[in-house]
Amino acid sequence: MARNVAEGGVDGQSARLRLFLALELPDPARRAIGVWRDGALAQRPELRPVPDAALHVTLAFLGPTDPGDVEAIGAAAVAAATGSRPVAISVGGVAAVPRRGPRVVALDLNDEGGGAAALRDLTATALADAGLHDRDPRPFWAHLTVARVGRDRHVGLGELPAAPSIESFVAPALTLYRTHLGSGAARYEALRRVELT
Repeated sequence: MARNVAEGGVDGQSARLRLFLALELPDPARRAIGVWRDGALAQRPELRPVPDAALHVTLAFLGPTDPGDVEAIGAAAVAAATGSRPVAISVGGVAAVPRRGPRVVALDLNDEGGGAAALRDLTATALADAGLHDRDPRPFWAHLTVARVGRDRHVGLGELPAAPSIESFVAPALTLYRTHLGSGAARYEALRRVELT
């Protein structure tokens, strides 16, 4: 079932909007990852933890988007994802990316059964066919960003904590998000959501 999450969330401003598609996390997995992140990264002043509410698995960055295209993007993504099976995910390891001058610390995820990659392909094809977004030619990397490296800071690849031991989980929904930038952490606004059944 699809629904508009933020009625009136897209205003008539001429500024282009930063959008992305992501899988949501079930609450138990979000809490477990948050607890691990707080313990594993608490003594790392060079890192800025991603808040619990912002934890997600990005499928596609849509980049700066004309506000007039948002409804069509949401409708195309929802139509492509409707009826998709739930996506099973497990945690594989911890990565700092890019390898030279890392900017983020992420959990490397196992896309069990390839469901996340398939959903990414479905939505990317729908958006490309509608002329709303060019397909990203890079291979899909299932990951979850847990911290960002502070400006003018450095994190060594040999200093990463062990990955959390949490049970595999099923992503309950695909969401179209808008990114709001400002002072402090980015804020993500959910615009459209489709439950994965």
